[in-house]
Amino acid sequence: MGAVNLLFVVQRPPYKSENARLALTHAIASQTAEIYMDDGDSVVPIIVFVGDGVLNMVKDQQAMKVYGVTSTESHIKSCLLIDLPVWVCKEDMTRLGLKEENVITDAEDMGAELKTKFVSFADIQKEMESVKHLLFF
Repeated sequence: MGAVNLLFVVQRPPYKSENARLALTHAIASQTAEIYMDDGDSVVPIIVFVGDGVLNMVKDQQAMKVYGVTSTESHIKSCLLIDLPVWVCKEDMTRLGLKEENVITDAEDMGAELKTKFVSFADIQKEMESVKHLLFF
């Protein structure tokens, strides 16, 4: 029995790239791997936004209206809805001039109870060192 810890690190901005959406999709889908695991084993994913990747967390995106596709915001809210932890680097938010009210902090409109966690890079670094699988996007 054990947990397979996965850390999905989004470090690229949302412009001209689908990296964040891929990371979010993989993080959500990673939980389905449990059907192939032994009883008692589990997958424990966390998605982290660092560097320019924190720009993916800006709320009120208009992707559906402008491009006709679901937004990164809806994917982030889906993560919170299924209790998948979403972490954002506090130092990078400060560097980019973002405040908590500028970013996605919850998915209450979807019925989610889990909220975005704002953490230091030191905490993210500790998590990077402790996980079994580290994936960069």
